[in-house]
Amino acid sequence: MGCLILFMGLALPRFTLFMMWLFGYDRMDLAIDSWFLGFMGFLLLPYTTLFWILAYAPVGGVSGLGWFFVAFGFLLDMGAHFGEGAEARRRRAASY
Repeated sequence: MGCLILFMGLALPRFTLFMMWLFGYDRMDLAIDSWFLGFMGFLLLPYTTLFWILAYAPVGGVSGLGWFFVAFGFLLDMGAHFGEGAEARRRRAASY
């Protein structure tokens, strides 16, 4: 189940988070303290939120290699928000 969520989440993080919430994935309730943080993570940082939920351990929280995946999710989110699109690169290359 975890691998399916991970592979689906890499392509469609918001859809994966919604499906996890809809079907009552218990780790979401353990990993995220309030509905507000979950909602803001859904809107602003979907990859980070998804990787946080998958890396969260009920006893110790996120630790070890889990922090690597959370940081990777954050970089994916920042690339999605601030990255340059392919069309902009083509226009810039054509103007030189």
